[in-house]
Amino acid sequence: MSISYPSLVAFSEPTVVIRSLDHHALFLLLLQLAVLLFMARFLGEIARKLGQPPVVGELMAGVVLGPSILGAVAPAMQGSLFPASQHQADLLAVVSWIGVIFLLVVTGLETDLSLIKRRGRSALIISAGGIAVPFATGLGLGWYLPEDYLVDPGARLVFALFMAVAMSISAVPVIAKVLMDLKLTRRDIGQLILAAAMTDDTIGWILLAVVAGLATAGTVNMGSVAQSVGGAAVFLLLAFTVGTRVVRGIITKTDEIFGGSAAQMSIVIVIALGAAALTHEMGIEAVLGAFVMGILVVQAPRFRHEVAHTLELITTAFLAPIFFASAGVKVDLARLADPEVLGVGMIVLAIACIGKFVGAYIGSWAAGVSHWERLAMGSGMNARGAMEIVVATVGLGLGVLTVEVYSIIVMVAIVTSLMAPPLLRWTLSRVQMSDSEAQRLEKEEIAAASFVRNVRRILVLARTPYMMKIPAQFVGYLSHEQPLEVTGLYARPPAVHVRWWWPWGRRTRRYAEITRQAVEQVRRAFGNMRGPAETKVLTDSQRAELAIAEASRGYDLAIVADIQRSPTSRTLFAGTADHFLRRAPCSTMLLKSPRQPAGGPQPFQPWSPRTIVVPTVGTERCRHAVEIAAVLAASTDALVIVLHVLRRSGAAGEVEIGQDIVDNHAAWARKFGARTETVLAEGGTHPDRQILDLARKRDADLIVLGSGLRVAKDRAFFGHRIENILHRAPCPVGIVSVS
Repeated sequence: MSISYPSLVAFSEPTVVIRSLDHHALFLLLLQLAVLLFMARFLGEIARKLGQPPVVGELMAGVVLGPSILGAVAPAMQGSLFPASQHQADLLAVVSWIGVIFLLVVTGLETDLSLIKRRGRSALIISAGGIAVPFATGLGLGWYLPEDYLVDPGARLVFALFMAVAMSISAVPVIAKVLMDLKLTRRDIGQLILAAAMTDDTIGWILLAVVAGLATAGTVNMGSVAQSVGGAAVFLLLAFTVGTRVVRGIITKTDEIFGGSAAQMSIVIVIALGAAALTHEMGIEAVLGAFVMGILVVQAPRFRHEVAHTLELITTAFLAPIFFASAGVKVDLARLADPEVLGVGMIVLAIACIGKFVGAYIGSWAAGVSHWERLAMGSGMNARGAMEIVVATVGLGLGVLTVEVYSIIVMVAIVTSLMAPPLLRWTLSRVQMSDSEAQRLEKEEIAAASFVRNVRRILVLARTPYMMKIPAQFVGYLSHEQPLEVTGLYARPPAVHVRWWWPWGRRTRRYAEITRQAVEQVRRAFGNMRGPAETKVLTDSQRAELAIAEASRGYDLAIVADIQRSPTSRTLFAGTADHFLRRAPCSTMLLKSPRQPAGGPQPFQPWSPRTIVVPTVGTERCRHAVEIAAVLAASTDALVIVLHVLRRSGAAGEVEIGQDIVDNHAAWARKFGARTETVLAEGGTHPDRQILDLARKRDADLIVLGSGLRVAKDRAFFGHRIENILHRAPCPVGIVSVS
């Protein structure tokens, strides 16, 4: 007897095959990017030669390639290059949005957070005026426009609110690009315009969310309002409290684990994109997250300024031009050919400009800024740019705006963006710079050209705690004027490990106790540091190699502390110091400490130099030495003696040249806040003797020399005269060698 079973049939979900990007779509995208970038950069450079910011040409590039010009002259070519395909438009929009995000990150990197905090109240007042007045005028405009310009005359309130939002919005990317092109982002007024415009833009996007909810639901969606307002407040609060520490920690860990500018740039982009995605998901605009992350990243002590420079190059040369050009492609000026539409457009443009100017002017007046600054605020915040095009696109998609009104709003966005650069240039040229602002800008220019002001991480290498005392305090004084991170490497001799029952086992345990005490003394020496300081112990026999590996982890300066060896020694310093100096991957400063007094460890003695001698021959290396001496002197109220030794007394022109050298370097030292004195001495063929004589006569506490490092007979070599100074100097000697 056989038993038959029913057959089992397996059912499964259909497999979804995700195809790769269509060949023609990819080809067209690459062609679009090439054409947009070429035309944008070409017209941008022409605009620059005409005395206008390149953003003017970049915006006009899109108009030229769009239906307004290329579409009218060669419609088939324009249609083939920019087909009416949503899929193709979305691909280009992705690249454009990346350009927006990068532009706001760079703007954040250029933003002085401390200045915005000082002007935060003013920015809020200006933004309130810049929103309220144009919102009211836009609301009235929308209420009284003829019914022919409404999609649904019964929904006039929604239409009027949409017009109010369109009149209120500002284009932060356009404003940021204009200020960057005019090199005004560091000016007080530039920072105030950015702060006010960013606040204005944030409020504008919240208002857009409210009006979009009205258009969709027919009533005010309070949930959407609460989400937008609350989301923005929560994000900003968390970003400037917890986010500051988190971003700083991420940058630090990336630098410690990977090091290098490439890794840091990658993590900065990751942070910016992640924050932009977060704010977009929260119902507020993605640019807000990118802008805030740019501000937070630049505050990190280990942030590398070459990363900011590279990001700015990528943005201004590639991404931003494509964004502005692609925004212009959407403009169709043919819609304005009808005289009636053009007349209404001129009225809308006038109301938009007047409302924004008056609102920003009133807000600026309430904030207490000058007349020309008020006009500058109105000129900058009047730029609508691609942000207004986004508003217009949303309104058209929701069925709130007709095609004619959409074209009018786009025209307003383009015209106001073109108006902003010349108006800003004209008004800002009449803004008087205050003494405090001039001093701040001068300090920033000095810092940009300075070696020591761009030092953020310092490595100190020493063989004994005694040698670490002066370098540690030296770094502490440098940290008074700038954020610094310091790592102290205590390169102790390797211990001889023996079994515990051997007679000298106690010596090994005692050795460990001495090491612990030495590390504690090193940490105590860093007590006056205004920044994080850590201590590491090198115990391996390959101490120099370990120190070199540590220095390769992104340090800006390595200070090698050692005691000069005897004149008969083959090397000038101990083996670890000599080997490290010859292969150091960063700039170095060799600091010769006095010999430790007999009698064992001495109590901690504060070191505060009163007189610092800096010999100079006018070279860049000597200027670096002057910088370090000046920053140290400014923190300790020491006197910097800038010395030049003449080769021949009475030689034609030599005295004048020598005086010019010391005067220039003394003036440079005074820019860092140091007291200076200049000295010319006759040294003939032995300038080192004059340097030593002056150091003894003036009871110098430190001699700082700028020199290049050479290798001679497998040892570090600075030259016979400098080595003679090291051997005979009555005080500590520092030799700066900038790589």
